[in-house]
Amino acid sequence: MNSHTSTEFDDLMARAHQLVVQMGERVKRQVDDAVESLASGSPSLINQILRHEAVVNSLEREIDELAGQIIARRQPTAGDLRFVLAVANITTDLERVGDEAKKIALQARKIFSDGKPQPRTSEVGRMATIVQDMLRDAVAALETLDPRDAVALARRDEESDLVFQGVLRQLISFMIEDPRTITACLDFLFVAKSLERIGDHARNVSEHVVYASIGKDVRHATPEEIERELRAAT
Repeated sequence: MNSHTSTEFDDLMARAHQLVVQMGERVKRQVDDAVESLASGSPSLINQILRHEAVVNSLEREIDELAGQIIARRQPTAGDLRFVLAVANITTDLERVGDEAKKIALQARKIFSDGKPQPRTSEVGRMATIVQDMLRDAVAALETLDPRDAVALARRDEESDLVFQGVLRQLISFMIEDPRTITACLDFLFVAKSLERIGDHARNVSEHVVYASIGKDVRHATPEEIERELRAAT
């Protein structure tokens, strides 16, 4: 972000940045708790995740209102406008991460309440670790507005997609071997799909940071294409 002659403008921009980072930290905690709930089935932890959703939704509304004020009252141009637009897009992705964390928590509640045989889904745990790392790095990039992590996040997103295919094969194998696990396998499939979407949103956040930082739209770009854009900007 640039420094301006208007202190109020600087304060508004700083506030927008502060709030979106706060939202990122909040959804990161939600995802960590959701993954933990898959292992513990803790009702109190699941209820905490659901309560956090209201906070995330409140932050989304506050950031959207602030972004609207900045555009309407200050008419930002160039890099400042890119930053405000990126914040608005990032807020949407973070809110959707929160939604997916809630879905995982609800699936954890169902898995532990059904009392049915559970498959040993090692690949789901591996996928969760990848996605948690991606979200942590995306929030860190958002805090520093450093676009350099975008390449690594794009590659990790591709890895996450491959692991998801492995989860799918593993769950199909379990269901064939023991039909009693079908219900639990389907629950874990929904969990894996939520994790895949969280990875997609984490990648989106890093791409919006690239746009805010160097003015390049790298959505849908390959890691190699993102890397070239970053090299060209330095």
